[in-house]
Amino acid sequence: MSKTGSFVTTPDRHGSPATLTLYLHAFWGLLLRDFRVLQRELGPFTVRVIMNPLLFLFVFTYIFPRIGQSFGSSSGAGGMNFGTVLLPGLMAVAIMFTGIAAVALPLSTEFGITREIEDRVMCPLPVAGVAIEKICFSAMQSVLSALIVFPLAYFIPSEPVHVHVSSYWLLGSVVLLASLVSGALGLTIGTTVEPRQIGLIFSVVVVPITFLGCVYYPWALLRHIPWLQYAVLLNPIVYMSEGLRAALTPALPARLILGALILSVLILGWAGIRGFLRRVIG
Repeated sequence: MSKTGSFVTTPDRHGSPATLTLYLHAFWGLLLRDFRVLQRELGPFTVRVIMNPLLFLFVFTYIFPRIGQSFGSSSGAGGMNFGTVLLPGLMAVAIMFTGIAAVALPLSTEFGITREIEDRVMCPLPVAGVAIEKICFSAMQSVLSALIVFPLAYFIPSEPVHVHVSSYWLLGSVVLLASLVSGALGLTIGTTVEPRQIGLIFSVVVVPITFLGCVYYPWALLRHIPWLQYAVLLNPIVYMSEGLRAALTPALPARLILGALILSVLILGWAGIRGFLRRVIG
C-alpha cells in the first residue's frame, strides 16, 4: 500500500468489484457513444433496414398476386399464403444484414490507415470487452430491424399475412440470439477480411447463406432434396428463419433451434474476439 498526500491507493486486483464497476461504466459509455453516432445517421440506417424487406414484400406479395402468379396463393406449407411464410425469413434477413453491416463495415474503416480503433481500445476496458460491446450494439440494431418488418408485412401484401405467436418467450429468445449471432458473424468478417474485400464477402458469403437459409421456404419442404435439407443445417440463418417461423409452419424443434443459435454465438463470438485481439494487439 502506498500513500500520497491524503489519498491512500492500493493495488487493484483484476476482477475486484471496483474494477468490474469501472469496466461496466466504460462499456456503457461505449454504448452511449455508438447510440449518439447512430442518432446522427438515423435516416440512412432506417433506409438500409427497410429497403430489402420492402422490395421483397412488394414484389412477391403485392405485384405477383395481382398479375396472377402463384407466389400469392397457398404455398403448400400448411395452406398459408406466401406472405405468411416469407415474413419470418425476412425478419431473419433483416437481422443478419443489419448485424453484419453494423460491425464489419465500421471495422473496415477503424482498421484502416487512420487506425481509428486505437481511440476505442484506450478506454478503461479490456480489448476483448471492446469487441463484445460491438457485438452487443450490433445486436440492438438487429432487434430494431426485425421489429420494423412487422408493420411492412401488414400494409404491403395484397393478401393478409396471418401472424400467430404461440410462444412469445421462444420468439424473444430467437430474435435475441439471432441478433447476437449476426453481430458475432460481422465481427468475424470484419477482423479476418481486408477492408477492400468487404464488398466481395457480401457477394460470396452473405448472399449464398441467405438464399440457402430457408428464408423464402420452410425447412420442412426441403425433404424433397434430402442432401440439401441436412447440408443447410450448417447455416446459422436456417435456425433464425425456422425459429421465427416455428409458430406458423412445420419447423425444427425449439430446443434444436435455440441450441444451434447458442452454439453459433459461442463459435462466431470466439472467432470474432480472437480476430479482434489479433488485429489490435498483434
